[in-house]
Amino acid sequence: MATRELWDRRARKRTHRTAGVCLLVAGCVIASCVPSAAASPKLGARLCATKPFPPSESTPPPILSGSDVWSFVTEPALHPMRVKVTANKPGTARGDIFVAPFSADQMVGQTGALINNNSGDPVWFRPLPSTNLQNADFKVQTYYDKNRRRGQPVLTWWQGTLALPPAYTNLPAGAPEPGGCYYIYDTHYRLLKTVFAHHGYYPDEHEFTLTRRGTALFIASKPVPMDLTPYGGPKNGSIENSEIQEVDLATGRLLFSWNALDHLDPADSEEPVSSASSSDGVWDAFHINSVDEGPDGRLLISARNMWAIYDVNKRSGRIRYQIGGKKSDFTFGPNADFYWQHDARYRPGNRISMFDDGCCDLPNGAPEQVSHGLILDLDFRSRKATVDRTYYHQPPLESPTQGNTQALPNGNEFIGWGQSPYYSEYAGAGNTEGDGSRNLLYDAQLPGSNISYRAFRNKWVGKPYYPPSAAARIVDGHSVVYASWNGSTQTRAWQVLAGPDPVSMSVVVRCAERTGFETAIPTDNPGPYFQVKALDEEGRVLKSSDIVRLNR
Repeated sequence: MATRELWDRRARKRTHRTAGVCLLVAGCVIASCVPSAAASPKLGARLCATKPFPPSESTPPPILSGSDVWSFVTEPALHPMRVKVTANKPGTARGDIFVAPFSADQMVGQTGALINNNSGDPVWFRPLPSTNLQNADFKVQTYYDKNRRRGQPVLTWWQGTLALPPAYTNLPAGAPEPGGCYYIYDTHYRLLKTVFAHHGYYPDEHEFTLTRRGTALFIASKPVPMDLTPYGGPKNGSIENSEIQEVDLATGRLLFSWNALDHLDPADSEEPVSSASSSDGVWDAFHINSVDEGPDGRLLISARNMWAIYDVNKRSGRIRYQIGGKKSDFTFGPNADFYWQHDARYRPGNRISMFDDGCCDLPNGAPEQVSHGLILDLDFRSRKATVDRTYYHQPPLESPTQGNTQALPNGNEFIGWGQSPYYSEYAGAGNTEGDGSRNLLYDAQLPGSNISYRAFRNKWVGKPYYPPSAAARIVDGHSVVYASWNGSTQTRAWQVLAGPDPVSMSVVVRCAERTGFETAIPTDNPGPYFQVKALDEEGRVLKSSDIVRLNR
C-alpha cells in the first residue's frame, strides 16, 4: 500500500466489491458509493520515471531504521526521514511544509515527496522505489483545465534521475538524465497529468509552473555536441543546453520555447570549461535553474553558472536586461551582488528575489559569501541594484547548490537552504549577516546528508481516495489498535470497532484524538477483528479502514 500502483489496485478491487452499496453502522454513513473510475488515474495520465536511468543502483542502500527515520505499524513500507524542529514560534504562516528529500551520499529514510507539519510529523509521503530516483520542486499549485472556469489545487513535482557523481558521470552534476517527467496529482492523490518535454530535451528538475492559461512552463535540458576549442575545451565536446518550454496541458502541444544557446554566450560562463573533463566532455556553461513569468508576460530567467538573471520579452525572445554576470546592465550597491544564484522571482514594485548561494569555488578572486535569501530593489534610472531584504541562517550556511526564497501570504519569507539540510521561516523584515536568529520564526534540520532542492510552505487539503490503514497488536497483555491515513488533513479523531467476526462489529472506542501520522489506541476488547473510522472536526465519519485481525 506504500506505492501508487498498490493503492490503485486496492482501490479498484474495493470499488468493484462495493459498487452501488452504501454501508451504514449505527446510523452513520461509513463508506460512500463511488464509481470505479474515481479510483484510477484519469485518461491521458500515466506513470513515468518509475526506474532510474541508467537502471543502476550504485548509491549506498538507504538507512530505514533508527531515530532519524519514521516507522509505522500501519504502513510498514513507509520510512520517511524524521526532521529535527529547532525553532517553532508564533507568527508562522498557515500551511504545511513540502520537501523532496534525497541524498548524493547515503539517504536517511526513503527518497520521495514528503509533506510535514510544523511539528515535523509526516502528513503525506510518497516514497520512490530507488535512491537513484529523485523528486524535486514539490509544491502546491493551481491547475486550470480549459473546460473549467475555476482552478483546482494540485500537487506537482519532477521525477527522474539526476547525474550525481560518482554514481552518474555522463553529464554535469545535477543535470537530468533521460526519462524524467512532471506529475500533477489532485486533492485525492489521484494522478491527473504527466507532462513531458519536446525537441528531444529532458524534463529538468529545476522548474515546473502551471499557468492560468491551462499550460505548464518548465525548463528542459540536454547535451548538444559542440566544438569547445574556442573556449579552451575539447573539439568533440558538448554543452549542456537548456530550453524554456511551455506546453498545453490538455493536448501536450508545445506552445513556446526559448533556447539558451540562441541567446547566451558560453564565453560569459563562470563555470570553467575544464570541468567538462569530469562529465564525459559535457560543459555546463549556463545551468538555467528557474523561470518566472511576470504579470505582463515577461520571463525572469536565472542562469546559475553565468551568475546572471535575465529579463526576457516572451513574445520576441529578446533579453531586455541582465542583472549580474560579465555583461550586467546593473551595478550593485553594498552586499547586493550574488553568485551561483537560484530561484529568481519577480516581486511587487521594481524588485526581484532569489536564493544567493554565494559560494563556492569562486573564480577571479571573488569573495565568498554566506548563503542567504536576497531581495533586490532595481532602480532603472540609475541602473543600480540595492539590497531590500536579506535572510541569513544561524549558524551561517554555505550552500554550493540549490535553494529557494518563497514569499508567504502573511508577508513572511520561507527559505529552503538547498544543499544545506535546513528549511526556515522568517518575519518579512529579515536580518543581516551575523544576525541570523533575528526574525527567525521556524527552523528544521534534515538528518544525515539529506537535502531538498527546494522547500515550500503551502496550504493543502488532502482527501485521499484510498481508505485509512489499521493494525492491531497485543501490547502488555492489552489490545492496541493503530490507525493512520496517509495524506488526510481533515482527520481529527478515530473511532474503533471490534468484534468476534467481521460481520459482528460494534463501536468500542467512540472518539480517540489523532496524535500524529499514526495513532495508537488501547482497548480492553479482545476482538480479534478491528476496524477504524476517520472522524473530522465535527465528529463525522470520513472513511473506514479495511477490517483487520489482531496480530498476536
